[in-house]
Amino acid sequence: MKKGRLLNSELSYAVSRIGHTAHITICDAGLPIPPGVRRIDLAVEPGYPAFLRVLDALLSEMMVEEIVLAEEIREKNAPIFQGILETFASHGLSPKVTLIPHEAFKALARDSEAVVRTGECTPYANVILRSGVVF
Repeated sequence: MKKGRLLNSELSYAVSRIGHTAHITICDAGLPIPPGVRRIDLAVEPGYPAFLRVLDALLSEMMVEEIVLAEEIREKNAPIFQGILETFASHGLSPKVTLIPHEAFKALARDSEAVVRTGECTPYANVILRSGVVF
């Protein structure tokens, strides 16, 4: 059995394959995931698993140098925005934060190595994680 915290095999595989500057998107239950993008669907029911729990687990195995968020999150979902920053801080990480319009976010997410769908049902609970290096 895998010893680390991240148990989902598809998610673990995606992290192990990602290179520097490539990205993985974690999204809420409503973000459109275009055909052709690897979809890792963790959603079981509304709210489960929660977006921040998935982010926290993923950060246990992924180095992130930049995050991209829809600029609307600051006003429309301040608790998740603050939770994202706190989750990174709890892992000792302080990535660059880039805010872009939601439509631009959806376009950029198409280039993700994988899109991880959570059960989160709050607005703009989406983040693009740009991979960093551990050295």
